[in-house]
Amino acid sequence: METRTRAKRGESLPRSAFLLAFDLRKEKLANRRELGYLLRAAALAELMMGGNLADESGKARAVTAPAADAGSLQVAVWEQIASSPPRSWRGWIGKDRSHAYRLVRDELAAAGLIRVERRRILLFPVERITPRRPYVSRRLAERVGRAVRGSQPIGRLGPDVRVLAALAIAARLKAALSRRERHLHKERIEQLSKPVGPIATALRKSVEAARRDASGGG
Repeated sequence: METRTRAKRGESLPRSAFLLAFDLRKEKLANRRELGYLLRAAALAELMMGGNLADESGKARAVTAPAADAGSLQVAVWEQIASSPPRSWRGWIGKDRSHAYRLVRDELAAAGLIRVERRRILLFPVERITPRRPYVSRRLAERVGRAVRGSQPIGRLGPDVRVLAALAIAARLKAALSRRERHLHKERIEQLSKPVGPIATALRKSVEAARRDASGGG
């Protein structure tokens, strides 16, 4: 039986993405500046795969409400889309990223998978987040690595790990692949992304733009 790397029954893509973002050698979150983009994209992808959202000419369209046990971020994202004028996937990925981070963080803390410590340094609040069960993040990273580097046919991969791998790579997550590996496995990555292609593309563009802005690029 496959070992499950689930925070709870029916683990969500946003929670898996958050746990995958840990740099286990340093016991801290990597890519923290862009993590909100990834979490929003993961929620959108899960809603699309569940039939709650559809792509309509490059824009997200609400179809049916998510199940009652859906994650708090998925519910919040769906309600935003259902009650708003049409907007591009990139627009939804960039919206309320800090709120997305807090929602997923609090879910994982309640599930006992992360530890959140808060203190002040020179009057400034500082938050330190560490994994309580590092093996969960490690196994997620291993599954993502096998999905990209392995020889198993794409169609035989579970949809959760397939999409998680695609989004982690689109977000340039350090736990996913190096730049060289992204180039080496470019064709397979494109195949992994197909179920949520518009979302993966929008996420990649969002992260690239955020990094250009952070570096002062035009």
